[in-house]
Amino acid sequence: MSGATDLAALVEQPFALLQEMEHRSRSAHAGHGAGSMPAEWVGVGFRIGEEQFVANRDQVREVLMMPDAVTRVPGANRWLLGIANLRGHLLPLIDVKLLLGSGRTSLRRTTRVISVNHREVPAGLVVDEVLGFRRFMAHEFVDETAQTIVRCESFLGGTYKRGEDSWPVFNLFDLVESNMFLQAAAE
Repeated sequence: MSGATDLAALVEQPFALLQEMEHRSRSAHAGHGAGSMPAEWVGVGFRIGEEQFVANRDQVREVLMMPDAVTRVPGANRWLLGIANLRGHLLPLIDVKLLLGSGRTSLRRTTRVISVNHREVPAGLVVDEVLGFRRFMAHEFVDETAQTIVRCESFLGGTYKRGEDSWPVFNLFDLVESNMFLQAAAE
């Protein structure tokens, strides 16, 4: 039966009605048909300073509280806050704001660590606040890079705009793979 079949015409044929409903359900789930949902993008919203960003949720392993104990690394840049033992795994903690040259992140109750889900470069990025999941529709994306106060334009890939709000997409993998990030030794 085609997707154009009128369900009311099948009222007297319960089995055919169920088949048509199953067909429509499978088509919608697979992304086909008139009733399918538009494409949705989900990211993790966070704040660096007074600016808000969003990162692809696949690039975020987890969000953690700032640990109580952080071991300093001798000879490291100031933005490498140290190494923390988080659930039995050693994770370097990086002050993203300081790394980008925009001052030190103030440690507050809202300060969080974003554990980057990178296969080769373990990193915990210290940010001012994590704002939770943000969902955007494909039509809200614009391929423009916003000017930022924290000077991170080279790690941005477009912006999601909703009303007056702009959410620049921060590519965490680009950050942890950058030469600036990988050169943690102080000069």
